[in-house]
Amino acid sequence: MECFRIDESGYTGFDLLNSEQRLQGAAAIAIDDGEAARLIREYFPRLQAEELKYRALARRPANHQRLIALHRELLTNHKCVTYVCDKRFLLLLMFLDYAVEPFYYELGVDFYQDGQNYSLASLLYVTGAKLLGPGALDRLLRCFQRAMKEKSRAALDDLVEAARSSRWRDLPEALGPLAQFASPECLQAIATPGVSTDAAFIVLQSLISRMEVMADGPYRVEHDQSKNLLAYHDLLLRFIGHKDAVTFRQSEIASITFPLKLKSVIQVDSKTSPAVQLADVMIGAAIEAANTLMGHRVGELDAQQVMAQYGEHQLIHMLPSIDFEEQKRFRQGSQAAQVIDYYAVNFQKP
Repeated sequence: MECFRIDESGYTGFDLLNSEQRLQGAAAIAIDDGEAARLIREYFPRLQAEELKYRALARRPANHQRLIALHRELLTNHKCVTYVCDKRFLLLLMFLDYAVEPFYYELGVDFYQDGQNYSLASLLYVTGAKLLGPGALDRLLRCFQRAMKEKSRAALDDLVEAARSSRWRDLPEALGPLAQFASPECLQAIATPGVSTDAAFIVLQSLISRMEVMADGPYRVEHDQSKNLLAYHDLLLRFIGHKDAVTFRQSEIASITFPLKLKSVIQVDSKTSPAVQLADVMIGAAIEAANTLMGHRVGELDAQQVMAQYGEHQLIHMLPSIDFEEQKRFRQGSQAAQVIDYYAVNFQKP
């Protein structure tokens, strides 16, 4: 059975405002351990460490071209996909999902039609700091993140107050439901048990949508035993266990159909899995390149060279874009509202 190996980077649980790790992502590659071990020996014949680690290798300039060449080899000759998201942008999308959309739902408005939520989140990302007043957007997001975690009356009240103390009238479409109405529907959605700002679900959903397309038939997943990947493991098991027949269109290039072709998932020690080590190289290079291109910090490898190696559909990104016409075209016909409702019923933690 075909096997995809997965590794992640940048996971910080519910905290999507972590200033040290502003991006999160994961990579999946279909390669067996024997071929992976051969490639590691070919590209790093003098490796002394007990396992291949992107971060350790990238620190040495002598390894840079070898890393880029290995990255190109994997992208050219193996089925693989990498997902990268800006966690602040993702938090804004979640804010719209829980603190805004339920208000419009009660009015009979499809808030997600043609990706309107992505456009509004992008607008907030780019202009919110100036539009809403000094520090207002940061305070709003911190309060929202806390309210999603704690579910307490005090946290919900603080969130409403954060919205009201901003210049919310300059963007009432996004902040009016809380600031003007303290929308009971929105507050109830935020307080719903099981919903959180943990992004593992979104990352995995994106990877699975591509693995399902790439896999020729039934397949399995292996990933490292790290603490961070425990959240991914639990979600994969829930995906595998879902047997209802249903398909959702998410964008121009993404859809997902249940039951999945994915049949099993196991945790392995990355020290004994060269294939998982190559997944680490893929996501490490992608996250570092994205950080460089977005101006967060300068990485070791040439970011443009790394990104230029990706082929069509090998890289999925969740990043802000103010090209609103392109957003609308790309997400036209999306079933986002149905997807959210379906996942809330079938995959929410008890």
